[in-house]
Parts: sequence; C-alpha cells; structure tokens
Amino acid sequence: MINIEEVIETNRMIEEEKLDVRTITMGISLLDCCDPDLEVLNRKIYDKITRLASRLVATGEDIEKDYGIPIVNKRISITPAALVGGAACHSPEDFVTIARTLDRAAKEVGVNFLGGYSALVSKGMTAADRNLILSIPQALSETDRVCSSVNVGSTKTGIDMDAVRLMGEMVKATAEATKEQDSLGCAKLVVFCNAPDDNPFMAGAFHGVTEADAIINVGVSGPGVVKTALEQIRGENFEVLCETVKKTAFKITRVGQLVAQEASARLGVPFGIIDLSLAPTPAVGDSVAGILEEMGLESVGAPGTTAALALLNDQVKKGGVMASSYVGGLSGAFIPVSEDQGMIDAAVRGALTIEKLEAMTCVCSVGLDMIAIPGDTPASSIAGIIADEAAIGMVNQKTTAVRVIPVIGKTIGDTVEFGGLLGYAPIMPVNRYGCRDFVNRTGRIPAPIHSFKN
Repeated sequence: MINIEEVIETNRMIEEEKLDVRTITMGISLLDCCDPDLEVLNRKIYDKITRLASRLVATGEDIEKDYGIPIVNKRISITPAALVGGAACHSPEDFVTIARTLDRAAKEVGVNFLGGYSALVSKGMTAADRNLILSIPQALSETDRVCSSVNVGSTKTGIDMDAVRLMGEMVKATAEATKEQDSLGCAKLVVFCNAPDDNPFMAGAFHGVTEADAIINVGVSGPGVVKTALEQIRGENFEVLCETVKKTAFKITRVGQLVAQEASARLGVPFGIIDLSLAPTPAVGDSVAGILEEMGLESVGAPGTTAALALLNDQVKKGGVMASSYVGGLSGAFIPVSEDQGMIDAAVRGALTIEKLEAMTCVCSVGLDMIAIPGDTPASSIAGIIADEAAIGMVNQKTTAVRVIPVIGKTIGDTVEFGGLLGYAPIMPVNRYGCRDFVNRTGRIPAPIHSFKN
C-alpha cells in the first residue's frame, strides 16, 4: 500500500529533482505490410502506423495530467525496414520512399521520433540490407523524425567488418548530407553490437521480430534524483553508497511501471518492458557525470571514473529489477556527451577523452554516444571506432554502440549546438593515427570462444 510519505517524496522528485519518464515507445510490427509492390507497401506501412498509434500522444498527455508525471517523449519503433522492404525495394532510392512514408506517419500521429529504419547485419548483408544502408544519408537528410540503426556484430556471430567499413563511410556521408544543420543527421544514426529487440530509446530503437504485433515499452530517467540522494550520504562507505543508489532506482522504476501499465491499459496494447537507464539531459542537475562526481571524483574522466560508473550501473539494475515485472532494453546509465552538462564540462576542460569514454563503455549501458568529432575525420577512422566498440560488446556479451558526429567544417576547439534534448558539444579530438589497412580487410572477426555455449 502506498502511503502519503511516498506520494510526497515522489512529488518532490518530480518538482525539484527532474524525475521524468523519458519515453513511451510503441513498438509496431510491419511484417504483415510486406508487399512486392512499392506503392502498396508504403500505403500499408502508413495505414498501420497511423491506425495503431493514433492515440499514443494523447494517451501520454492524459497520463501526465492524471498523475502529474512528466513524459518527455512519445515515440514509435518499427520492424527493421530492411526486412519489411526487401521484396519491393531494389535500390537505395526505393528505401528512401519508405523513410519518407515513416516520417509522414510520425508527423501525422505527433510522435517525436520513429526508430527502425534499420538493418541487422552481424553476419552478412543481403541486397536489401546493403540498399537500406546506402540509402541512410539521403533518408536522414530528407526526413525530420526518422532514426536509423545498424547492428554490425554480436557475441554469437562476431563482427561483420564489411558492414563496419560501410558504416564508417555512411556516417561520413550522412554528415555531408546534413552539413547545413551541423551534420545533425548523424545524431539520428547508431551503429550497434548486440542490439536489443526492445530498446525504447532513440536513435537505436527498433521492434524486434520476436515481439508481438504491438507493444508498449517505457524508458525511465532520473539522474537528478540519484544525485540528490547521494548528497545526503557524503563520506559514507561503499555499502551505504550502493544501498542508496539501489533504493533510489527502485523508486524511479516504480514510477515507470505505473506509467507503462496505464499506457498499456488505455491503448489496449500489451506492456513490453521498462528500460531502467538513467538518461541525462543538458539541464543543470540532470547529469550522470554529476552522480559520478558526487561519489567523490574531482571530475568525470579522472582515475576511478570507470569503477564509479560500474558501481552505478550495477546498483541501478539491482534496484530496478525489483520494481518491475519486465525489465529490458539497455538498462543502466547513458553517457552521451552532448546531452549531459557534466560530460560537456569535463570534455571542455580536457578531463574526458574519447579513449576514457571507450573504457567507460565497458561497464555502462551502451557506448560512445553523441560525441562531436572534427569534420575531416576519415571514414576509416570512424570505422575503427565502430570496430573497437563492437569488439567490447562482443567479448563482454553486452550492448555497445557508436553515435559519433563528424561535424563538417568544424574542428577541435569549436562547439556545435544541436538544441533540445540533444544539447551541445565541444569537438573532441580523434587519434591522428589511421587504421585504413585494418578496416579494409574483408570478411568477419570471428565470435569469441565463450560464445559457444550450446
């Protein structure tokens, strides 16, 4: 039974500590839309999305009013478009028509973003996969709300280095195609290893083929709540520190569980998962870096940062799993540079480098996220960064990802402004030594020995 003290505490977390539900994401299967006629396929896609998601935004707004819980984003994820369009799309330009249809549907129902303009190529590429990947720069330059992701590796299959090399080229091409917007298209493009089927967060969300026809996934947030809780136990031992994070994560997740159940019931769509990830914003006080510094680091990036992040990630999961029947997605703590004021400040003062961020990704939820790099960074170096992150995910049996933004026309010392939740970022240096001969080798990096568990 919920008592009045818990209600008051939750209200305080919302009003003073920036607690929110970061997203309600409706996953929609488009497998039944497949058709060899491109025009018919696009019509089926538009009709199904607009039919199932017609009340998504209004329902989210109603829940906000009824419970006083901010719900920042309402989003849609779809079956990876390479699977849906394979029979009808025979060129990259054909796939771009699907991107336009998805953008039109997203605007019609009023969601912030739609994810799933995606391909899963961890072991090889079909003709449809390659055509979709080649279409990404044009698709993201001609749409506003469509997000794209490509899974290039997994613990079970290894890493498709042909796909890695191609994605390095596509990241660079997307930056060029959107250079008038400071290469913003790259903020809507993620390259994964071990991508989950039920991630509600953009830009990497897609609706996995094992999922139901439609589901509701919810992503919670609340780094400001965790930081405030830690302020009350300064100087205490690690046991107290861990217990505080764990208990706070439980409370945050219960809010997400309530929203998920309400949205599911009101929309008549099954509840999928709660993603426990602490997702920061550029707002002061809503920072994962702030949590790490509250633990005792002079600056995020200092020695001890990886250990502090590992502790945070683990305790968030331990507290959250007790608060929800179904936990999934990424779950843990995001470390996007441009979306976290503490990360931005650390990068500006030189305490945080790409190499340190890479080390941190070994223990956090995802990977190198929202990092602005010089616009003249070679595609092969971007491919090398992707390969490094994929290797971390493959060997450690976890999700890793890369969302880097080579900002055309900008270099080290410059700053780029993306706006809104995407924030702003300093241009961070990339190692000046190349890896062209390595990434130009063809084929796959094999799966690690511990992947053979059957």
